[in-house]
Amino acid sequence: MWLDGRGWLRVLGHWRYDLRRPSFTRTWSGYKGPMAETVSTQVGTEGGLRASHQQNGDAGGDARVEPSPGPPKPAGREVEPAPVGGEHPSAAAPGPGKHKKRRGATRERVVPPPKKRRTGVSFGDEHFAETSYYFEGGLRKVRPYYFDFRTYCKGRWVGHSLLHVFSTEFRAQPLAYYEAAVRAGRLQLNEKPVQDLNIVLKDNDFLRNTVHRHEPPVTAEPIRLLAENEDVVVVDKPSSIPVHPCGRFRHNTVIFILGKEHQLKELHPLHRLDRLTSGVLMFAKTAAVSERIHEQVRDRQLEKEYVCRVEGEFPTEEVTCKEPILVVSYKVGVCRVDPRGKPCETVFQRLSYNGQSSVVRCRPLTGRTHQIRVHLQFLGHPILNDPIYNSVAWGPSRGRGGYIPKTNEELLRDLVAEHQAKQSLDVLDLCEGDLSPGLTDSTAPSSELGKDDLEELAAAAQKMEEVAEAAPQELDTIALAAEKAVETDVMNQETDPLCAECRLVRQDPLPQDLVMFLHALRYKGPGFEYFSPMPAWAQDDWQKD
Repeated sequence: MWLDGRGWLRVLGHWRYDLRRPSFTRTWSGYKGPMAETVSTQVGTEGGLRASHQQNGDAGGDARVEPSPGPPKPAGREVEPAPVGGEHPSAAAPGPGKHKKRRGATRERVVPPPKKRRTGVSFGDEHFAETSYYFEGGLRKVRPYYFDFRTYCKGRWVGHSLLHVFSTEFRAQPLAYYEAAVRAGRLQLNEKPVQDLNIVLKDNDFLRNTVHRHEPPVTAEPIRLLAENEDVVVVDKPSSIPVHPCGRFRHNTVIFILGKEHQLKELHPLHRLDRLTSGVLMFAKTAAVSERIHEQVRDRQLEKEYVCRVEGEFPTEEVTCKEPILVVSYKVGVCRVDPRGKPCETVFQRLSYNGQSSVVRCRPLTGRTHQIRVHLQFLGHPILNDPIYNSVAWGPSRGRGGYIPKTNEELLRDLVAEHQAKQSLDVLDLCEGDLSPGLTDSTAPSSELGKDDLEELAAAAQKMEEVAEAAPQELDTIALAAEKAVETDVMNQETDPLCAECRLVRQDPLPQDLVMFLHALRYKGPGFEYFSPMPAWAQDDWQKD
């Protein structure tokens, strides 16, 4: 330990303490890139040290510093964050006896601590008014509606044509659809209608694509309020309803249903449940409450308890599973036990056994994706009706003991093929357009456009152009015609000549097919505890239909 000529106290050869400013700085000497990153650790108000960044990975891994989150930067440009607290000492003028750094020499840079912002999921009346619900056959359904997908040009799109982008990254529709959409004025670039798909994209271009949207049905079971106060809203979430908009779901989500039917808006989800999982779900009403409870989650002060029904006779003694879990595919949403996965731990206790299946209480001590479901599969007692982890796609043993005689690619292909044949891709949060050619089942219904369809689309697009180009003096006539069309369901948005989904006939699922036997029974934290009623399938005398 010694004091150098610039007021730095050198410690252990690598750590340096600036007597003129209370911060430690450590340079990763093993980094050989053109610019050495520096990790800044601020001195806490209570005398402790708070690391502003953590390594990505376990100790002994690559020493990398991830950029701190912040507002989005324009694609293709790199912005170097300014040093915290003014100019960094390393950037000051050289003192006596010091040599100027050579061009290209390693520089030090203070990386500011990340600022996490937990904004509420805010939707207004204009979003809720996009469409409406109706109930049929025990299902909650959403009437099809028009929706704008908006995005800025991604860096990898720059220099490529719209035609190239649609053909390589947006396979939900064939190119014929996008050609017809151009003629109908459905595609806009920088708020101007696209005239030619061969137009080349530039940095910061803004795309808008108007589509006719169909949402999958969910259970008609209501979302019951378990508790509400000035801080939180706690509900009993039915199975099959996603927590927030994702994939093909928007209005058929807990967030939208609470906003439209209970006038509960700008909520902050405190945790999430899988779409097929039911039970206790908590929302904060303010960002401050959200941050407080998330701090409790990080400190592991929250206790979670689930109940499920599994195959076979589960052991009577308490079982703890600590197998690491690896995400096989984020897109499909599939995980498996794997030594390369993240560490996790779940405690199981059998509650009852009816001769065929067992009711098991589950206490996850960590929060990995699909943790309970994957650990039960590994133990040889998958959830009785789990559409993913109790599937024949995993092989004869269905993943028991981690034995899966397939590569990850083969596993995903077989899972997708199984649900595609059942027309149940929504279980995987997929639609036909998400499938790569290698995963597509040629026997599944096709939404490809034929010659007759193209002629129909062209005619429809031409009619739309004529309406858009109508003379001003005809607007009153058009308005009256539109009002009459609403009465005859011509303009109710439920059918669209450009929509391939409108031409498909899909069989509705049965309400019981939307229930998975996994339920969040209890959430407990400092000063609160919330329970949900035990579901019918968890009763001791329950028998499979």
